[in-house]
Amino acid sequence: MYSPQSRLQAFIHHETTAGLILVVAAAAAIFAFNIDALRPIYEGLLEAKTTIAIGDFGLSKPLVLWINDGLMAVFFFLVGLEIKREVLEGNLSSRDQIVLPALAAVGGMAAPALFYSLFNWNDPVMMRGWAIPAATDIAFALAALSLAGSRVPLSLKVFLLTLATLDDLGAIVIIALFYTSKLSVLSLTLATLVLIVLFVLNRFRIDRIGLYLCLGVAMWVLVLKSGIHATLAGVALAFMIPMSRQDGRPLLHAIEESLHPYVKFFILPLFAFANAGIPLDGFAAARLIEPLPLGIAAGLVAGKPIGILCATMIACKTGLARLPEGCNVIHMVGVGFIAGIGFTMSLFIGGLAFESADLQTAVRVGVVVGSIISAILGVAILYMAGTRRN
Repeated sequence: MYSPQSRLQAFIHHETTAGLILVVAAAAAIFAFNIDALRPIYEGLLEAKTTIAIGDFGLSKPLVLWINDGLMAVFFFLVGLEIKREVLEGNLSSRDQIVLPALAAVGGMAAPALFYSLFNWNDPVMMRGWAIPAATDIAFALAALSLAGSRVPLSLKVFLLTLATLDDLGAIVIIALFYTSKLSVLSLTLATLVLIVLFVLNRFRIDRIGLYLCLGVAMWVLVLKSGIHATLAGVALAFMIPMSRQDGRPLLHAIEESLHPYVKFFILPLFAFANAGIPLDGFAAARLIEPLPLGIAAGLVAGKPIGILCATMIACKTGLARLPEGCNVIHMVGVGFIAGIGFTMSLFIGGLAFESADLQTAVRVGVVVGSIISAILGVAILYMAGTRRN
């Protein structure tokens, strides 16, 4: 018999929990945004100027930017740690494990971008959002996958996790290449010098994590000032963390495990709360069929499964890879829809693509509607696939 404490621990570590908390945070944002008495408080809180200073040097930003530029750098740091671990000793460490999800990730990013472009190709401003539906939210996707229960083969979960990890890597590359403002050569040069110092520390297997973090904060400030999005500093820092301490004890994995609760239960829900507010008053189908939200929703709902399925079938037909053990085409269709849940990363890229409040609201509408439809279709298809298999 489980004690209350052990039941709570089991709940916290359950893979659906992070997705559930994100849903609650997003719902709270929508609720606050649409209640007349709460909306001024909600918007005032996000726009409140917050300053962090040491002597004469300081940064002053609205709270929402501290969340999107600062706390999300910690999220990207965790993503970087996960990618490095998977490449060196996990699901990305061998050809057999990586070929199918890698090709599926490419198809799953290219097709949504194409679908989005079909609706917005004649508007240069709207085309800045082409990458919004290309992203997959790992927490939401795994949470949705778990709703199908034991009907889902374990190999399919590994496939989705690997695909989503590569998807995150692709999103990082896209942000670095396409969503940067005018560059400051001086700040970028200084940030590069800090990165070189971190590389030297890594090569000599210096395992003082405090030193890495101090240099990482300095690099984050310099990257922020350089014009490249500051969250990329988190990824760069993660790649410089040694896998183990000098005495052989794991270091990277220990940091990853310690960060998970803070990212899952604080940073991502806070980001969702700060970015998911959409107006429901007067909301109608006419709003959704505007080119921007329609392109995003179409990319998530149609582009993701089509891109993943086509890439998967080509890989299998040409002999480059084979379907995950115990899976069939229906499973791949279902997981393709699940990958269309692009909540966190899609909202993040949307915030980089557009500065206008009206356009950001349209982005939220497209992302939220597209992600909900994708989740419902994906879970339903996987449920039926499991029933058919049984």
